[in-house]
Amino acid sequence: MGKVIEMEALSKVYSTGKLTVTAIDGIDLSIAHGEYVAIMGPSGSGKSTMMNILGCLDVPTSGRYRLDGAPVDGLSDDELAAVRNRKIGFVFQSFNLLPRYNAVDNVALPLLYAGVPRAERRLRACKVLEQVGLGDRMNHLPGELSGGQRQRVAVARALVTHPSLILADEPTGNLDTATSIDIMRLFGAVHAAGNTVVLVTHEEDIAHHAHRIIRLRDGRVESDTRNLNPILA
Repeated sequence: MGKVIEMEALSKVYSTGKLTVTAIDGIDLSIAHGEYVAIMGPSGSGKSTMMNILGCLDVPTSGRYRLDGAPVDGLSDDELAAVRNRKIGFVFQSFNLLPRYNAVDNVALPLLYAGVPRAERRLRACKVLEQVGLGDRMNHLPGELSGGQRQRVAVARALVTHPSLILADEPTGNLDTATSIDIMRLFGAVHAAGNTVVLVTHEEDIAHHAHRIIRLRDGRVESDTRNLNPILA
């Protein structure tokens, strides 16, 4: 099985004046195609920095990062943006939907940036909205949808480009318990369909839906364990 993520001696150091902070400290990590992984850690552990590097939103200070077999450290901002749009589907805590765009148009946005023709964009967006159970909400604006439905739109947007990696940052952070269970059931289905899913979370119950749990502390991997009894929402 090939690797989606390969990190070798990866470090990220932030310098502000005389203060130097090592957010990620020499991490070696790989994640294979089709894995379902949770990355956990307390505040200041490096998990947000890790997510930004995984998602090509930031670059390491040193070390190597290969995404889907291709090196991404050292790429220009424009090259990183192209990789993000082609290879990574993002799901954020705050949904990040455009309020004046309906569900179809929000989902189709990555395809617009990729230069896909309009008719194909709409067809693919409608298909993936059906897959996440929103076939009857396609023309609704975000303000006309519940929190759970908005997150489903965000998941559909993440899936529409058929990315190598689904990267979810605290995906249930703004949802109540019942809706969180519903969204985690959806992530289970996304993984079962063959997608690689990486969750970044501080919530134990959310992490235990994943099949592998990586815990960070002080910028290093504290533990990396298989979850033999994942929660099946």
